[in-house]
Amino acid sequence: MINFESQHFQKLAFKEKQIDQFLMSAQHDLTIAESTDIPDVVFKFSYDALIKLGIMLIAKKGYKVRSTAGHHIKILEKLSQLLKDEDIVVLGNKMRQERNVNLYDGGIFIGEKDSLEYLEFVKSTFKKAGV
Repeated sequence: MINFESQHFQKLAFKEKQIDQFLMSAQHDLTIAESTDIPDVVFKFSYDALIKLGIMLIAKKGYKVRSTAGHHIKILEKLSQLLKDEDIVVLGNKMRQERNVNLYDGGIFIGEKDSLEYLEFVKSTFKKAGV
């Protein structure tokens, strides 16, 4: 059984429609990532899709992540636990760190090769989730 710590997650009963909206938003971002050849756009939307997938799967379990420092880490940890795949937290955290450097520390360049590898990782995570 997965423990949803109360300092990071709030028990909340979501309606099926809300969960479907979370999924549609995640799939929308994945579609954007797949439909461009700009590496930074591929990376950004792949990362966003991964986080939104985690939010959706957590919501299906009846929890909402609290918006606190480090909440993306917690989403990635739970996504990894829910799908029983340690690589999700490892690669997801690497993406999170690169996103943070890009956002908060003046930016980095995500190359085409890396962005496409991240996209494939995110697509495989969606497959593991059955969506």
